[in-house]
Amino acid sequence: MKFLIILALAVAASAFPEPELRHRSREMPVVGDIGGRITGGSNAAVGQFPYQVGLSLKLSALSSAWCGGSLIGSTWVLTAAHCTDGVQSVTVYLGATVRTSAEITHTVSSSDIIIHSGWNSANLRNDISLIKIPATSSSSRISAVKLPSISNSYSTFVGDVAVASGWGRTSDTSSGVATNLQYVDLTVITNTKCAQTYGTSVVTDSTLCVATTDAKSTCNGDSGGPLVLKSSSEQIGLTSFGASAGCEKGYPAAFTRVTSYLDWIKTNTGIQEGVRNYNFA
Repeated sequence: MKFLIILALAVAASAFPEPELRHRSREMPVVGDIGGRITGGSNAAVGQFPYQVGLSLKLSALSSAWCGGSLIGSTWVLTAAHCTDGVQSVTVYLGATVRTSAEITHTVSSSDIIIHSGWNSANLRNDISLIKIPATSSSSRISAVKLPSISNSYSTFVGDVAVASGWGRTSDTSSGVATNLQYVDLTVITNTKCAQTYGTSVVTDSTLCVATTDAKSTCNGDSGGPLVLKSSSEQIGLTSFGASAGCEKGYPAAFTRVTSYLDWIKTNTGIQEGVRNYNFA
């Protein structure tokens, strides 16, 4: 039986009890929190994930939310569309291991956000966006992630191990996002297997899914954060959604497949795929 309730992985930020963001789909009528988290993961060392970005998203004067992202160049952050849709401004945290203790922060307005024109909140299609930030110098804690090469566009990555990172909730019973950056190794599964849970209208060619055995998964607060192939250090996914039944229940976790959007990224940023973009200020 298809498990038709999904959870878009963003979470109302640290100021709980601010109202949590929610995602509603016509096909999936029960609403889940928009968020993500790492469950069953480990504490990251300082500088271990220099491309990891934290995003504090201002929704209104009274509400905010937290997501993740990745630095892909000196002036560009990659994240999920469901994180940035409808926000007034974003504060970008760079070089942080403790969540809000960053080396550098930039606050930008909604005019600096590019959401994919095909973004569909009903089925989470094209769940990808870009944030333009002021030019940022590289350091031991701040560095761009490598995008996959165009030659990998037809790779499914099935069976490959990739690492997800973020400050999302660390268990289904956690009351808020994590203080310390977490990471977990996850194995890519076939879209066919993933669609047995979420259906083919949700799991498409531009989706990438991982197994979540032993309660290891992304969860609330990890949305938009990177999934990076361990063998090549290339970002192959960004956290998109999971099952609203819980992050520790063993249902697949889903990511936006980066190889499906290499042309879109290049068109909007000029960033070349297949190389690490050290064009820092």
